[in-house]
Amino acid sequence: MYEGEFAELYDQFYEARGKDYAAEAAAVADLVRARAPQAESLLDVACGTGSHLEPLARKFARVEGLELSPAMIEVAARRHPMLAISQGDMRSIDLPRRFDAVTCMFSSIGHMADVEELDSAVASFARHLAPGGVVVVEPWWFPSTFLSGYVAADVVRAGERTISRVSHSVRDGRVSRLDIHWLVAEPSTGVRHETEQYEITLFDRQEYQDSFGRAGLDVEYLEGGPSGRGLFVGQHAG
Repeated sequence: MYEGEFAELYDQFYEARGKDYAAEAAAVADLVRARAPQAESLLDVACGTGSHLEPLARKFARVEGLELSPAMIEVAARRHPMLAISQGDMRSIDLPRRFDAVTCMFSSIGHMADVEELDSAVASFARHLAPGGVVVVEPWWFPSTFLSGYVAADVVRAGERTISRVSHSVRDGRVSRLDIHWLVAEPSTGVRHETEQYEITLFDRQEYQDSFGRAGLDVEYLEGGPSGRGLFVGQHAG
């Protein structure tokens, strides 16, 4: 997932399209501190190339990232050499310390295949949470809000590189299938075509909330969020 050149394209495309990672990080920091005013440490799960983690490091005294993709970690190390990022799976995080906040943004949680995997991930977040700590998760679309047949298309410039991304999303039962086509044009190499396919699970809101509950977290769902899919905010029960 997001291996090879896709790791580099991912960052270049979303930044050129105007995704404001710094503003999103600031909003997350505000959510955390509204519930845990003394929070000073944060773990960003599925941190990708560190685009959220880097501005979060300006908000918290200690931040770390966890990422499954070696290619993403390689790009992060090149772009943000001061960031601490470990390779690992969100379903089985095993770090030797706890954090005042654990975040999982950009709908990465949707890559869990079923409720059992969702439970494993949320429980893994909770295990790495300090007493009174906060979990912030940006979900994928719910079955009720997903638009089957949706087409997205953008063209951006990143330096001398022009990137076109066109995607088509359809629903197949509990899964959304994304077919993504990239055209990348550069003066020195011309135009090339790359494709990606992903399956992202359509968990409903209650399934997310139940998963937080089974992990011992009180949870609330906030409408809106960075991408319009909302945010789940959990805190140790009691």
